[in-house]
Amino acid sequence: MIEALLKKMIKVGDLTIHMPNGSVVKAGDGAGPPVTMRVTAKGLRRLVTNPSLGLGEAYMDSDLTIEQGTLWDLLEIVGKSGGRTPKRGSALKRARKAFKRTVQSVNDRIASRRNVAHHYDVSNALYERFLDTDMQYSCAYFARPDMTLEEAQVAKKAHIGAKLNITPGMKVLDIGSGWGGLSMTLAADPGAKMTGVTLSTEQLALATERAAKAGLSDQVEFRLTDYRDLDETFDRIVSVGMLEHVGAPNFRTYFETVKRLLTDDGSAVIHAIGRMSGPGATNAFTQKYIFPGGYIPGLSEIVKAVEAAGLWITDIEILRLHYADTLREWRTRFLADPDIPTMFDARFLR
Repeated sequence: MIEALLKKMIKVGDLTIHMPNGSVVKAGDGAGPPVTMRVTAKGLRRLVTNPSLGLGEAYMDSDLTIEQGTLWDLLEIVGKSGGRTPKRGSALKRARKAFKRTVQSVNDRIASRRNVAHHYDVSNALYERFLDTDMQYSCAYFARPDMTLEEAQVAKKAHIGAKLNITPGMKVLDIGSGWGGLSMTLAADPGAKMTGVTLSTEQLALATERAAKAGLSDQVEFRLTDYRDLDETFDRIVSVGMLEHVGAPNFRTYFETVKRLLTDDGSAVIHAIGRMSGPGATNAFTQKYIFPGGYIPGLSEIVKAVEAAGLWITDIEILRLHYADTLREWRTRFLADPDIPTMFDARFLR
């Protein structure tokens, strides 16, 4: 029965599963790189009862090991077997998904701080080891395929700066300012007066330190502040990689706040990860371990919230393949760093 269920779940690819009882299950249509994995009894229970969470947890706990191929190959098989395929589904399924989406991302101010701390306050030292030298934790812009990560992140900041069209002395707000790299760049050239807000104490400390070392303390101010609590206006607003933490129930509040904080002739550039299909729900593993309270929006949700807030959309750009290249660079650096394995246990690393 379990073997039949696994074969039903895996529709494409070439997957061989060594079961706890010694049997071997072949699943998929045989196309693509062959993947062989071995599961324990505990791992099998996890896969069958809650695959979206169980796959990751079984791998983390070594209840699922890959003997041929790579983790990427396995995830490709899982994704093509239905995990990445847009499905409209029945009205009941859509209602369940909408309820789950709402419950997962009710981010009041207390929850927002807690969720940000879970991911960003792990350790500045960790992020320094796999990000670029400016610690840009968002999609780079590979204008040329031979660009290094450092070059692509410089290009990303220049690309955003061009869209913002800042003139010297303009007041600019950076929502989710991270380790301060973008704010510092815009302060240095073209000379914006930057305010960066974050909910991460680790990021705030390092960003403030970096600005001081660069001699930009008079041009850049970083605050440990929820963007919703700001009451001043800005000529420009930029937000890179923060909308994913807002949560679907708060999209309208987010864009209404952006409008409230902009001057009458102001403009904003919002950069976020987007889902390939329409509204959905956050993967259980991501919700528990990576971005609690996070939600990757569909473009239709963003457009609806922007229009409801009374803002005008003047430009939309999709950077899908640029993010794939960025993630590849981060993974390569993470795996190559000799110090990271000494900083965290095997479960965290897996």
